Amino acid sequence: MARNVVISGGGTGIGLAAARVFAADGDRVLLLGRRADVLERAEVPGALTYAADLAEPEDVRGVAAFVERELGAVDVLVHSAGGNGLLEPDAPGDDPLAAVAHTWSVNFRLNTLTAVLLTEALKPRLAEPGGRVLFLSSIAAYRGSGSGAYAAAKAGLHPYAHDLARELGPRGITVNLVAPGYIEDTEFFGDAMAGERRARLIGETSNGRAGTPGDVAETLHWLASPGAGHITSQIIQVNGGAERGH
Repeated sequence: MARNVVISGGGTGIGLAAARVFAADGDRVLLLGRRADVLERAEVPGALTYAADLAEPEDVRGVAAFVERELGAVDVLVHSAGGNGLLEPDAPGDDPLAAVAHTWSVNFRLNTLTAVLLTEALKPRLAEPGGRVLFLSSIAAYRGSGSGAYAAAKAGLHPYAHDLARELGPRGITVNLVAPGYIEDTEFFGDAMAGERRARLIGETSNGRAGTPGDVAETLHWLASPGAGHITSQIIQVNGGAERGH
């Protein structure tokens, strides 16, 4: 039976790859993102699109109303929206402390607040039993991210997901996180990565290759399957063995 799948950040990278995997399985997919043009260019058969800034409560209310009108229930909710803030405007002025505040605020909004607001808005519409909520964390949540801002924002999803799993468990809904390592062909890493850094990241893996959006998409698809029905409140790492933290 076809399911209703809502994917934030569905226009590019991991979100787009996941959308294609679910659509190929016959599911009905709704792609969410801030850029309407990017969503419209996404090649996902039969997909619906809705442009919204998921860090803004009013926009999220609009998403919830659209979901109620067009889909009804949500079988699978995938949170792929996020980023390290490099695509956002720089902090105004040259005050270094203001720049720190800006970086941390941007990363929290992009990675944590977007996921929390969308989840809370759609929680009443999650299918029960059998609903699935899936968050995208990061290897950075285990080892840091340079400034710490992106890593902290992703790590902040972990306790929220664990609490949510306990809350939704009695309704037959599972909640899990997937933490990718270095994934090529995404806006997060971009096209300008230095060859030395790329070689170092690949060298950290056990299988000697970079990850792909498809690697993560297939993991998300499996976690949404009936076979993963007794897996909840877990963090599944997809990094080729580069990190084995718990």
